[in-house]
Amino acid sequence: MPETHAILTSWQPVPLPRREPMQGRTVTLEPLDASRHAAALWNAVRDHDEVWQWLFEGPYANEAAFTADIEAKQRATDRIYYAIIPATTGTAAGFASYLRMEPTHGVIEVGNILLSPALQRTTAATEAMYLMGRHIFDLGYRRYEWKCNALNEPSRRAAQRLGFTFEGIFRQHMVVKGRNRNTAWFAMLDHEWPARKQAFESWLDVRNFDSNGSQHQGLLAVASGLDV
Repeated sequence: MPETHAILTSWQPVPLPRREPMQGRTVTLEPLDASRHAAALWNAVRDHDEVWQWLFEGPYANEAAFTADIEAKQRATDRIYYAIIPATTGTAAGFASYLRMEPTHGVIEVGNILLSPALQRTTAATEAMYLMGRHIFDLGYRRYEWKCNALNEPSRRAAQRLGFTFEGIFRQHMVVKGRNRNTAWFAMLDHEWPARKQAFESWLDVRNFDSNGSQHQGLLAVASGLDV
């Protein structure tokens, strides 16, 4: 673990994330593509406006408006979006992105995460977050961030369940949809990842699930048992 003000004699900037699929046991992540994913995503979130409560965009009046936004996300150069595709259906049920990408400093954020009701609280959703974290640390990033509205308790619980450490609240950080947003900051560091990775992989092991796909042990319990 680097000490404060430590000289990083071997540090070199890292590459940006790759725009290519990430394959897991229960989920695949694909670079977001409106022609491949927009219709399935619209079907997954249509009539579920609550999924947009904490996001910067949405809800959308119709499929055309939604598809236009997916096209804009696909073209974005300051972030990289991935469609989340559970193996059980083979169709996109959510998306997530890398943003605030700073390869010079080895810092990157995962965010703008949309999980349809069918994807929420599933093994596929957790494995998607594992795949995104693994990719970043495999590339040599030093710091992986998670931020959310401080009032968004489900996101705060998710961050801590996934192994991110709470670092504090930025007060009056943003104005989102006409409302003040205080932002809760979480992060995971490179020296912490090996233990987090072990917890994820132990939790994802097929032996941790029964024939109905229900977990025997939760991720936090697994991490605790590994002294993570």
